[in-house]
Amino acid sequence: MTAHDTPVVAQLRAALGERVDTSPTALEDARADKSGQISPGHPVAVVHAESVADVQTTLRIATATSTPVVTRGAGTGLAGGANAGPGEIVLSTLRMNRILEIRADDLLAVVEPGIINDDLATALAAHGLWWAPDPASRQISTVGGNIATGAGGLLCAKYGVVRDAVLGVDLVLADGRLIRLGHRSVKGVTGLDLTSLVIGSEGTLGVIVGATLKLRRAIPGTACTLTATFPTVRAAAVASAAVTSAGIQPAIMELMDATSLAAVHRLLRLPEATPGAAQLTIQTDGPAASGEADQIAAVLRASGGSVTLTHDREEGERLLAVRRSMHAAMASLGNTLIEDVSVPRSALPAMFDEIARIETQHGLTIPTIAHAGDGNLHPNFIFDGDSVPDAIWRAADDLFRAAIRLGGTLTGEHGIGILKSRWLAEELGQDQWELQRQIVRVFDPAGILNPGKVFVGASHA
Repeated sequence: MTAHDTPVVAQLRAALGERVDTSPTALEDARADKSGQISPGHPVAVVHAESVADVQTTLRIATATSTPVVTRGAGTGLAGGANAGPGEIVLSTLRMNRILEIRADDLLAVVEPGIINDDLATALAAHGLWWAPDPASRQISTVGGNIATGAGGLLCAKYGVVRDAVLGVDLVLADGRLIRLGHRSVKGVTGLDLTSLVIGSEGTLGVIVGATLKLRRAIPGTACTLTATFPTVRAAAVASAAVTSAGIQPAIMELMDATSLAAVHRLLRLPEATPGAAQLTIQTDGPAASGEADQIAAVLRASGGSVTLTHDREEGERLLAVRRSMHAAMASLGNTLIEDVSVPRSALPAMFDEIARIETQHGLTIPTIAHAGDGNLHPNFIFDGDSVPDAIWRAADDLFRAAIRLGGTLTGEHGIGILKSRWLAEELGQDQWELQRQIVRVFDPAGILNPGKVFVGASHA
């Protein structure tokens, strides 16, 4: 009997018909996301859910047969959280991509999880509205995936992360029950905040089948964009901290070290970047954009930066395109382990010092970018081959411990997935780690939702 002929696949086919996909391409694609990690084998089937009922049916069959389920959207995650392996059902919500409601008067929208972040932005723009989360993958990532991982993005320093922009979620539990969490009102403190618990839970508590989103009105005025180059990445980090200390709140403040900046320039065929130079890219918006940009320019020049300032929207987008091309540039260098630590903003220079130490100590070059406005860094480990070498993991271990020592965290927006599960207890402490495992067991007593992710070793007995 092949994996395609198993009783669970037969039950899925009987209930869901052609929405059950066992094609070699679908099964192979479900083994990996954008993290560079790949599961050791193929799942038994991919279910392309088209409705809440499809999700409920799949989970009822999975519960009855004790079959693990991995929920998956666009597969753009960077922690291996949606990778599926042998014996598992992949539950894809990518076809559940409708906007169910837009209420400009209440500044909310109700959407299905499969809608692409950028497609939602386009639809909302027609109403003079927008949803603030702005992940770099917005053109290919789903809103459901954004919520499941607690995504951030370039604009989060001023406008918050996904957690700040979700009023409620509709969740199907492992046994197929549908529960509606949260509210449509601006305020709501009835009972425990289970909506916030689900945001960032990485598919371990249930399957997100709908979301009520908190919207903003379009920002008036013309955005202003600055770039500033510095002789060292530490100098750029100090300058970004100086902007924060000055009490100015840019919408975007991104930092690229010399290696990442040079790689993007090569990819985009731009003039060669100054050797060793790091760059800050900053954008202000709203009615005060011009005055804030002038203030920031003064701070950057006082910090030793060479500043370019534009009020032109197209030129500003061209400057931001350099930062948005980072992932493609890293891919051009080889296989990449993209990391995601966060530290207090004042500790950003110290964290870059730690990265420099780790590079020297481990004999590596670690191209690094940062959302400097909120202290979230993305160090990149480049390697050859299909699996991350032990030497890279030793360097990453050193990096994670350094971030925690500086008062930071293992992940600011990518999640734990499979990549960082071994370090989770160290950051949380044993008591909190065990408490979180117990919460997972309440939602999923049989342990069928995304097993082997986040809380590795969790017992569901």
